[in-house]
Amino acid sequence: MSKIIASSAIRGARDIVSKADEMLNKAIAEKGIYFNFEFPDTAFYLPMIYAMTGFPVKTLGDMVTALTYAKELLHSEPDEKLWTPYLGEALDSGMATLFAEEIILAIRYIYGLEPCKDEETGYVYNGFITDTIQRNLGVQLVDGTMPGFAAIIGAAPNEDIALQIVRELQEKNILIFLSGESNGNSVTKQLLKKGIELGWDSRIVPLGPGTEHTLYALDWAIRASLIFGGKKPGDFKAHLKYQKDRVFAFAIVLGPLDDLKWATGAGAINMGFPALCDTDVPVIHPTGVCTYEEVDKEFDHSKIVQRAIEIRGLKIVVEKPPIPVAFGPAFEGERIRKEDTFIEFGGQRTPAFEWVRTKEMEEIEDNKVIIVGDNWQETFEKGGKMPLGIVIEVAGRKMQKDFESIIERKIHHNINEAQGLWHMGQRDINWIRISNAAKSAGITLEHIGVILNTMTHYRFKSIVDKVQTIIYTNEADVNRVIHEARSAYKERDHRLGSLTDEAVETFYSCLLCQSFAPAHVCVITPERLGLCGAYNWLDGKAAYEIDPTGGNQPIAKGELVDARYGRYTGVDEYLKKASGGAVETLNLYTIMENPMTSCGCFECIVAIIPEANGVMIVNRGYNGMTPVGMKFSTLAGTVGGGAQTPGFMGIGVNFISSKKFLAGDGGIKRVVWMPKALKERIKDDFQKLAEGVGVSNLLDKIADETICEDSEKLVDFLTQVEHPALTMDSII
Repeated sequence: MSKIIASSAIRGARDIVSKADEMLNKAIAEKGIYFNFEFPDTAFYLPMIYAMTGFPVKTLGDMVTALTYAKELLHSEPDEKLWTPYLGEALDSGMATLFAEEIILAIRYIYGLEPCKDEETGYVYNGFITDTIQRNLGVQLVDGTMPGFAAIIGAAPNEDIALQIVRELQEKNILIFLSGESNGNSVTKQLLKKGIELGWDSRIVPLGPGTEHTLYALDWAIRASLIFGGKKPGDFKAHLKYQKDRVFAFAIVLGPLDDLKWATGAGAINMGFPALCDTDVPVIHPTGVCTYEEVDKEFDHSKIVQRAIEIRGLKIVVEKPPIPVAFGPAFEGERIRKEDTFIEFGGQRTPAFEWVRTKEMEEIEDNKVIIVGDNWQETFEKGGKMPLGIVIEVAGRKMQKDFESIIERKIHHNINEAQGLWHMGQRDINWIRISNAAKSAGITLEHIGVILNTMTHYRFKSIVDKVQTIIYTNEADVNRVIHEARSAYKERDHRLGSLTDEAVETFYSCLLCQSFAPAHVCVITPERLGLCGAYNWLDGKAAYEIDPTGGNQPIAKGELVDARYGRYTGVDEYLKKASGGAVETLNLYTIMENPMTSCGCFECIVAIIPEANGVMIVNRGYNGMTPVGMKFSTLAGTVGGGAQTPGFMGIGVNFISSKKFLAGDGGIKRVVWMPKALKERIKDDFQKLAEGVGVSNLLDKIADETICEDSEKLVDFLTQVEHPALTMDSII
């Protein structure tokens, strides 16, 4: 390894460790050694230090111990003797740098300096990335929707190049973290000057202006092995291998390099993350860890993203419809404000609907867009508001009517992924906006049909052979066809509502999360959706038709062994094989004995409260305390990673209102506590189920955080309202 680079990394490590030491001593002098600290909404303390050493940093005194680990990683001063740096010492210095940066950022949080604000632009950076955000994005990370993430450090030569790099990453669906500066400038500032929307919705997340803020991205990465991989704190070899093999990240460093950038980069190299830069650097050839790129003096920034993807080995599959704006999931969170809107449809402003219906092959002209309406071009060009009916007609040898609703749900994603187009709602309560910028770029009404045809073919290529889209623009036509659509919605709902676990012979698995949690297997039944909430039984069925070798496989139920708890021989046989022997048996309808495993991206956690003879349910995003004495983030740390944990289980929100929810334990009458927002979200469906079990006012008897956050007060409340759980058989 180059002596110049290794020396720079080691110097940078010594400087940042010294800075952390100075800041820590000052904080202890002012606040005391027992001062408590935790990053917001995480169960993993200071995640990098916790994962690598197993040491939970809870106080300033603990930070002293953690900084000692960093100091031990530093070797003798290279200037003290004739000494040639080598890879191992530089990498040790890199890990010491990450430990020191994590402590520095923690101290900055203590003093209210994080998340920091840019004085020049007034922009408030994201700061620490919470566990909730990580779990929210879990499905996208494992199903390939978000194939990886990039950390861009520094500033591009100009704003246009900065935007070019970011747009290419967005179009490839890669999550982008921004940090650091070069000569007082940064990609964050460059994008703000171009008027680009930043934040989680656009997948461009500025973490902070300093190089040390890159640590937040590495903290995000290391928690993947804690949350999804089930790796134990302190097993640093397992964590680093997991990062190299399963977390597809890379760095793009723009502008001059200094000692701290080299030191932070050395830390990232430990995790197997390659770095590309646009400045001339001394040649280095480490092997078995990571790859560097040398660059020509006449550097072509248009090739840096593609080269980074090739080096990291990301598999990028993006289907872009032939439209005049950028397209990809990165634009799905884009908001179009009223003042930025050229034209809008639906949203109670005009009549609108969207409907997928099955046709015979001869009835469809493939990829055709038909617009039905008088003088629609003139109306569209005026902007403002317009009626809109969208009918997608599909035909295919493997097409089934049950798949119509699945294709229909994808309309939301298909339209939203076009830059400058915005979609909300579904069926006859949809709402679409086209921005002024998209109109200026050349978007027309036909392009909505082009998007829907192209993406329906792409997403459902194995079941859809032909597709055409009809768009109605006259109010009379929209109102006429909407009645047909509503009849179809009603018939579809009745058909799907009659599906029960007993009525089918096949369940479906979801193995998508095995890329992160190898032992986890989701078993999806008609009455139990996947724990992430994104896949139901019909989704599994359609996915198998689309890709017979993919992550959703049929499970023959086999013989019913236990009707109460929901145990089937076929499910057990499949689990043993699919989990590599890690899981041997599963009960679908109980939390107490061999419950389903969890990966980490569950929507809710069900946890037993023995003193209340019931369970609580806490949803992802609720940051308060719960009656079991743990917040969601702490609970989640005990449930994920593919382990069966009796008394605790991850679930999807809609499973709460299923007749099979904890059916073996007494069903919804066992629920004694839920956050208020969750109660409101499930209110209508839960109410119907409660009436069916003879406790119509059950939701009122379930406590929430406004009533209590501890078990003692919970039992008092349950006694007062005569909650049925108190008189049921013991749950244990």
